[in-house]
Amino acid sequence: MRGWTFAFDLDGTLIDTAPDLIRATNHVLTKLDLEPVPESALRPQISYGSRHLIATGLKLRGVPKTEAELDALLDVMLDYYADNIAVASRPFEDMVATLEAFGAEGAHLVVCTNKKEDLSRRLLGELKLDRLFKEIAGRDTFPVCKPHPAHLTRVIERVGGDSRRAVMVGDSEVDIETAKAADIPVVGVTFGYSVHPVHTLGADVVIDHYRDLDAAMRGIVGRHA
Repeated sequence: MRGWTFAFDLDGTLIDTAPDLIRATNHVLTKLDLEPVPESALRPQISYGSRHLIATGLKLRGVPKTEAELDALLDVMLDYYADNIAVASRPFEDMVATLEAFGAEGAHLVVCTNKKEDLSRRLLGELKLDRLFKEIAGRDTFPVCKPHPAHLTRVIERVGGDSRRAVMVGDSEVDIETAKAADIPVVGVTFGYSVHPVHTLGADVVIDHYRDLDAAMRGIVGRHA
């Protein structure tokens, strides 16, 4: 693994953030005197971002809003979310041990997420997981973000990595599209928030659990060594 860079999406890939994101969305709805929306309706939409979660909740409650109104509601949501970012969010089972093992073998681990960088760092810091990563790149770290391939390639470059010796891990169509645009192998995970079945999105390997990631990575590294 030495000399390789493994890049991970955050929400739905490293951390199950759905409970806190959905609570923050419903906080906005209750501020508008609307009934909360069940988790099952919002969970598949998480990969599209917080603004989309609000828009989805409002649509389900039959309350249209202008773009300007959505922007203002997004500020309300993010203020609440920042203060309650790790109430119920937890790493997926066996994620920590798996990544610790990769790091011990010399792999560079980075985060490539469309969550804002400050929120990403706050979340990982509160869960005491920031220690696992050499760099964290959010949607506002560079002038571009996923699915633009430079979001991924630039964070790899920041840690002295080489895109020819890198792998992306993600749960959504956006992650897989980004990796393919950067010509980087990608592992899809089925336990995240994709609207579409991950098996249909064209990942090089698809896993159902972190216990399967070591074999997936070794297979990719072996083919590209």
